[in-house]
Amino acid sequence: MRRDLQPLRAGDEISTGLRILTARRADKSADRVRAINRLQAQLLEYFPALERAFDYSRSKGALLLLTKHRTPDGIRRTGQARLHAWLKKHGTRSSAAVAAAAVAAAKSQHTTVAAQHVGERIVAALAQEIITLNEELATLDALISEKVTEHQHTEVLLSMPGFGPVLAAEFLGATGGDLAVFQTADRFAGVVGLAPAPRDSGRISGNHHRPRRYDRRLLRVFYLSGLSALKSCTASRTYYDRKRLEGKTHIQAMLSLARRRLNVLWAMLRDGTTYTTVPRARPMAA
Repeated sequence: MRRDLQPLRAGDEISTGLRILTARRADKSADRVRAINRLQAQLLEYFPALERAFDYSRSKGALLLLTKHRTPDGIRRTGQARLHAWLKKHGTRSSAAVAAAAVAAAKSQHTTVAAQHVGERIVAALAQEIITLNEELATLDALISEKVTEHQHTEVLLSMPGFGPVLAAEFLGATGGDLAVFQTADRFAGVVGLAPAPRDSGRISGNHHRPRRYDRRLLRVFYLSGLSALKSCTASRTYYDRKRLEGKTHIQAMLSLARRRLNVLWAMLRDGTTYTTVPRARPMAA
């Protein structure tokens, strides 16, 4: 009687293990984002020049720098040469560039903010926390990459442009490793949130919207894999560009691409075939 209920997906042992690992990875990723935001907010309190100098979500050397050198006067006293030597000793890539950027930031600020000694301790703790989270995420990625190879559908999933070990693991963990429970590709698209749901009322018909209840993990998998495929898959890029020319926004075009990729992946898993690129037909010579 109800149309909003999703089929029960128990999942095999491998898929259940992947669901546990990917859920743990999602938690750690969220913790890392929060820690980086707190670190940047704290640096803005007393050392805004250094906050602007680095992308702390990417630069490991900048995080290592903050564990010991994190105040303008302290960095100026240390000097660029000794900073470079210290960073290089601890295995930092581009240690010279990191040291130069830090010293330039320190020279641009000669004002000592009140309670700076309190803020720098928090920054040091947050930098070390982010480094630890990066190591834990790397360990989880290695475990996921090893575990996902044990599943029977992994070869098919990894052949699809845009799918890597982590997204393949998230897909298997969310679906239980078996699409037969969804019965059809259209039913599966409704669960993912890529099939419009009618909201007709009275004489109004054709009023379609995204369903209110859908699996956000699966939608994220198809959306992110589509974004990645735009860089490496000519067919995906061509389809996306065509949708943009039709007047669709970026989000609308990406959702259309995700639905198309869902249909392709459904057929691949149903037939047990890997993805192959169909070459374009050459125009016949006159």
